[in-house]
Amino acid sequence: MTIKDLQPTAIWNYFYDITQIPRPSKKEERILAYLLDFAKQHNLEAKQDKAGNILITKPATEGKEHVPTVILQSHVDMVCEKNSDTVHDFDNDPIETIIDGDWVHANGTTLGADNGIGMAAQLAVLAANDIVHGKIEALFTVDEETGLTGANSLKKDFITGDMLINLDTEEEGEIYIGCAGGRGTKAYFKYKEKEIPKKYFWVKVKVKGLRGGHSGCDIEKGLANANKILARFLYSFSDKKYGMRLSEIGGGNLHNAIARESSAVFGVKMKYKENTRVKLNIFLADVQNEYKNIEPNLNIELESVTMPKTVINKKTTQNLILALNACPHGVIDMSCDIDGLVETSTNLASIKMIDKELIEVGTSQRSSVESKKEYIVNMVSSVFELAKAKVVHSDGYPGWQPNTDSPLLKLAFEQYEKMYNVKPKVKAIHAGLECGLFLEKYPNLDMISIGPDVTDVHSPDEKMKISSVEKFWDYLVGILENIPAGEN
Repeated sequence: MTIKDLQPTAIWNYFYDITQIPRPSKKEERILAYLLDFAKQHNLEAKQDKAGNILITKPATEGKEHVPTVILQSHVDMVCEKNSDTVHDFDNDPIETIIDGDWVHANGTTLGADNGIGMAAQLAVLAANDIVHGKIEALFTVDEETGLTGANSLKKDFITGDMLINLDTEEEGEIYIGCAGGRGTKAYFKYKEKEIPKKYFWVKVKVKGLRGGHSGCDIEKGLANANKILARFLYSFSDKKYGMRLSEIGGGNLHNAIARESSAVFGVKMKYKENTRVKLNIFLADVQNEYKNIEPNLNIELESVTMPKTVINKKTTQNLILALNACPHGVIDMSCDIDGLVETSTNLASIKMIDKELIEVGTSQRSSVESKKEYIVNMVSSVFELAKAKVVHSDGYPGWQPNTDSPLLKLAFEQYEKMYNVKPKVKAIHAGLECGLFLEKYPNLDMISIGPDVTDVHSPDEKMKISSVEKFWDYLVGILENIPAGEN
């Protein structure tokens, strides 16, 4: 069985097509061409703006001409993460999907259900001839994962509807009506290459086996961060007696993913050769005990390596390790207004030697309270500024303030209860949805966000629950078919 055999076939067939088209952020040309070709094949009006965003419009079905226009929205790009032993070229290779019971996952890579299943639902609605609905505007935005570029570039006249259903959340039976705002903070350490000291023992240490995950949706799970674990271990050699010298360091990849792997090449005085292995064994036992219930595959490998060509100068090494060890990561505050909602968090996302004599440390901060967002940004900045790094901030994006009086929310709530005889949960999410940017440009938009069950997004463990996709599809159709005429 393949995913094309799953029910309902309409949505799964389009999801299959999407998995066959490479679509990394900022490299979405092929999926955008597919969408435009889809519109042409179905005789639907389509337009594309300068950023690349596409809007496909489907007229109302007979008798529904006076029903308000509904915008269905998803983003076209996907996070491209794979296991270190997986051979996969995200620029050219299709995603290989595997059915495992009631779940679909990929073979050692991210699945791309975030937000491929949202796109598939839009296409299935646009292609359907057995659904009654008002006018539909299907909005496909670009580059959501690395900067919300498409939503940020959207012009004020591109869409016309006053109701928007975002299809980018990952819990079936939950309706989202708010999200966090976010901002990125990068620190740059300039260093000098120095000659290798004599009589040193050189090793490569690698933190691996972590679950990873979304730095917003999964931050409250207490998942281990490979960069933080590496920093802790390197800090244990900061005592002058070891004479520790750092040659290479790197870990993590994307700003919105919790680092799963991190590594460094360093040396210590030859007389501490055996002590290095002992220290690792003790440290590994400690962190495995700390995370035994959530990171069962956590491991740290240590292997001797040949002497590198150069090392990073001592002062920069010290500043970098101290900053990485001191940099906050994880939940900072919980919401006082919505029970169980993370209000403010920060993620130590990546460490990269990006150029000769330059190291970049990437972090991201989130909060549903604007002042708290700036507070955590300043906290992280302070750590790196004290370590003599150059700090640069992204522009960030706004949060989406919940509207509990939303007519669309009322309809969606009642529709779910009617269909499944259970009340849906109404929630806000500690992640950046494009809805906050939409609201800036279209302040009268009435919005909700829904989706099927998708877990471990932004990691190779990403998977989607098959049975939830059918419920999600039926629910979406139910909402569209029951929007009353004249409602705003």
